[in-house]
Amino acid sequence: AQDPGAVNVRENRRDYDRATKIPEALVAEMSRTCSLAKHHWARARRENDYATFRPWLEKIVELSRQQARCWGWDEGGEAWDALAEGFEPGMTAAKVEAQFAPLRRRLVALLGELAGASDPPTDCINPLRLPIGQQRKFVRAVVERIGFDLHRGRLDESTHPFCIGMNVDDVRMTTRFQDHLLLDALGSTLHESGHGIYFQNYPDGEHHGTPFGSDAGLIVHESQSRLIENHVMRSRSFWRWCTPMLHEHFGQAVNGLDADALYASSNLIQPGLIRVESDEATYHLHIMIRFELERQLMRGDLDAADVPGQWNRLYRELLGVEVPDDANGCLQDIHWAMGAIGYFPTYSLGSMLSAQLFEQARTDLGDLDGQIAEGDFSSLINWLKETVHRQGGRYRADALAEHVTGRPLDAEALITHLQSKLRPLYGLD
Repeated sequence: AQDPGAVNVRENRRDYDRATKIPEALVAEMSRTCSLAKHHWARARRENDYATFRPWLEKIVELSRQQARCWGWDEGGEAWDALAEGFEPGMTAAKVEAQFAPLRRRLVALLGELAGASDPPTDCINPLRLPIGQQRKFVRAVVERIGFDLHRGRLDESTHPFCIGMNVDDVRMTTRFQDHLLLDALGSTLHESGHGIYFQNYPDGEHHGTPFGSDAGLIVHESQSRLIENHVMRSRSFWRWCTPMLHEHFGQAVNGLDADALYASSNLIQPGLIRVESDEATYHLHIMIRFELERQLMRGDLDAADVPGQWNRLYRELLGVEVPDDANGCLQDIHWAMGAIGYFPTYSLGSMLSAQLFEQARTDLGDLDGQIAEGDFSSLINWLKETVHRQGGRYRADALAEHVTGRPLDAEALITHLQSKLRPLYGLD
């Protein structure tokens, strides 16, 4: 393992090299273009008018190709790799495809099985209209119990939940509420709490403000949010603990709901149009579609004019849904308007790492499920603090997986997790 000084030199050198390879004029042009593109994307989405955004996507792709040529990529690689390097060091299209291909095959097979189940679970909680004031108190209580320190952070509201860490003692999260969809509010908040707890546990003191005193990249950060959201919140153990708290906060409105019903509701699989509203299993197909399209755009194998048609085809083939319009299709994400080509795979790779880490935590911590069922999250959070958070920027995703679990990052733990949870819920085991 590299010491903090070596980590700082490695990361500062990398950042310097990338920054100095791009001409000032290109930096300015990309910044200006993305600023305008975000405005045109918002209007195009609002008015369901892809044609007004298309010229901006074309320009962003062309400027991204210019950036990629300045940065360069390894022999046998492609331009997409140079962009992805800015979000996750060492991530290449070939490596992503090697991870995604087996996951895609097994996910599609699993989803086919679930779709054919004769006794699928039902949604007992989201249809209920629950006062937003009570939801706020409930979600805040859960967040504190999980381990986010509200004395060193905030929880506010915004249209799209996010989390930023100013320093270990100033971490700001947002979430969103509707009078229905309680699980969306709870899941979104616990997702951001995973990021927030990571921020609060960064190496501090002399390491503050250095690469070592930060995170190990987007994949590792996403692994922390997905671990709390999917492996904790969507577990049977969590609902055994949380159901009495739910009844305490909502009273007669949730009468008759028990832990098993809530556990089933939190794990419904419903292929849909919108990535940020998707379930734990179909989510990755949304990511794979975006990865395939942006890779084709960068190669020149796909024109911006043809994005809606390709998007709709892939949604039909992989998710079995018909896209009614571009506002609910290729205009739903802001990432490309921001120039963030090469970003999307970090979401799914982070989910893979979260499954691998949680599997190891179960081995290391004994009866972890029993602890969660008792509302004791301290051993899990302390384990994450020592194995991940306090390591700072030392280990990138692949190295962290190897260091903590003894094997490289792969999709095996994620697909095992999904199969072992979902098949029994759908009456298939």
